[in-house]
Amino acid sequence: TAMERGGISALGDARVENVEALRAGGVSAPITLIRSPMLHQVDRVVAAASTSLNSEAVVIEALSAAAVTQLRLHGIVLMVELGDLREGILAADLVDLARLAHGLPGLTLQGIGTNLACQSGVAPDDANMTELSRLVELVETTFDLVLPVVSGGNSANINWALECNDPGRVNELRLGESILLGREPLHRKPVPGLHTDSITLVAEVIESKDKPSQPWGTIAQAGFGAAPAREGLGITRQSLLALGHQDIDPDGLTATPGFTILGASSDHLVVDTGDTRCSVGSEISFQLNYSALVRAMTSPFVTKLFHGTSP
Repeated sequence: TAMERGGISALGDARVENVEALRAGGVSAPITLIRSPMLHQVDRVVAAASTSLNSEAVVIEALSAAAVTQLRLHGIVLMVELGDLREGILAADLVDLARLAHGLPGLTLQGIGTNLACQSGVAPDDANMTELSRLVELVETTFDLVLPVVSGGNSANINWALECNDPGRVNELRLGESILLGREPLHRKPVPGLHTDSITLVAEVIESKDKPSQPWGTIAQAGFGAAPAREGLGITRQSLLALGHQDIDPDGLTATPGFTILGASSDHLVVDTGDTRCSVGSEISFQLNYSALVRAMTSPFVTKLFHGTSP
């Protein structure tokens, strides 16, 4: 993969189906399932993923049973809650869960991790990263072991990692948005040295007409709730694109200068093309934020084309 060619030695994905697809595609690098395994999928997780992030005892016990049955060794990273209120056990419960994971057959306790800035926007900083390092050392001292993985978080940690004087025990970040879009998620500012336009979304025009700027008739809810307000009077040069909510997040698209996104339904994106008349069959390009990119990359109706060569 491009990431492997770029020097990344391990990969992560939140869905076991994607991990299985990577394996089927010939990827042999270590892969971590970066969402807690669903209980009914533990057999597949052990078969495809090298490691998984965990916070529930019942899941860890099921992973152990699956690993024993498959004669495999599966890595466990315990996720700790440090304030963002997504996944993770409370710090007070860490030692007990570590004792369970460390003692079960078929498992190896690989490390401790946390996640920030996804659910509540809590930013990584010296205080919570220092607390993570403290918890790692607590587990190591309690069980007389060395944990090779201290997973400090996601792309929201980029600024902290680049600017801190001492990262403590943190030696891993789970990076997605920063690599793909070249921006840090806390303020969406460009990351120095990275490109912010590496990924472009292209959609085909399926209708091009001059239409009134404002709708008429009794206005109720639209397909996805309240209809977006439309500005101006007179006539709009409007293009209809073969793309909709099930493919992207319309609010996450940035249109070509001079173009304005007017709204979207399940399968249609409506664009005011300003002074440009777009013919049916022509294409319009957009830049994407993380929300739009996630949907576009997982939609089976969006074709993915890769350009360029390895560095």
